[in-house]
This record gives sequence, structure tokens and C-alpha cells, in this order.
Amino acid sequence: MREEAFSPESKRKRNSCKAVVFDGDTVLLTRNGDRMGDFYLLPGGGQHMGETLHEAVRRETMEETGWLVEPGRLLLVRDYIGAHHEFAGENGDVHQVELMFAAELLERVEGWEPVRDAWQTGVEWLSLARLDDVRIYPSVLAELLPGMATGTYSGPVYLGDVN
Repeated sequence: MREEAFSPESKRKRNSCKAVVFDGDTVLLTRNGDRMGDFYLLPGGGQHMGETLHEAVRRETMEETGWLVEPGRLLLVRDYIGAHHEFAGENGDVHQVELMFAAELLERVEGWEPVRDAWQTGVEWLSLARLDDVRIYPSVLAELLPGMATGTYSGPVYLGDVN
């Protein structure tokens, strides 16, 4: 069994709250870099103790992008069990539950200073037409986001353990 490689004490589990923000035919993403080049993520991150899911979405989106948003309905949920994916060597002890919420764009924060993850290199409004040409995580978002933007997505909310 894959999980036996890690003791219970070394495992990391957390909720990660993400914003799905559209502006016309673009989606708000963080641009990131690793040894393989650029990759994109929905803005968001770890929920703090005592913080609601919506509070986490607001805080993380503002910190990473400089945009204030109002979270709405839950769109997608995924498990990310690091030991099951291509980065198992680096984060095989991670089990992250990602909750992705529709979010309404409110305003840009003047004088925003980024609070970025170590791998974040920027913020980008990426054209939905370009999603198939970039590395985005989870990769299934390249298929799902265009339908969400047009209101035609009718698939499952729970995506399972995908990357």
C-alpha cells in the first residue's frame, strides 16, 4: 500500500479554498514556476483555524492577486493525495482537500503587496482559449472552466483524487 511509506506523524492534511473568477472570456490565475517551467493555479490556499471557507477564499485571493472577491456557491471539490501523483517524491505526505468556489470580482486593492507562495511568479487573466496550451493544476480545469464560464457545465462537483 502506497500510504505505508509515511508515518501518521509526518502526514500533512489541510483544506485549501480556491476562487474561480471569470472576467469575460478570461479566468484569474496565479502564474507559478518550477523546474519544468510555468504552471497555473486558481488563486487560493490553506484555511486558517477558526476561519470559514468563504473567509479563506477572500483572504487568499486578495493576498495572492490583489483582487477583492465575494465567494459564492461551491463549484468543485477535489482530493489531492500527493503520494498518488507525479510529485510524490516532493509532497507524498500531503493530502489536500480543495474547495473551489465561484467568486464575483469586486475591486482591485490599491497599493497591494503580494503575499505569494514560494513558487508564485505573478498573476494573470488567462484566456479560456489558452487553457489547453498551458500547464494548469488540476489539469482537468482545462476541460471544465470553459463550461463553467458559459454556465453549461453540468458535471460532478466532486472530482475525486485528480491532478
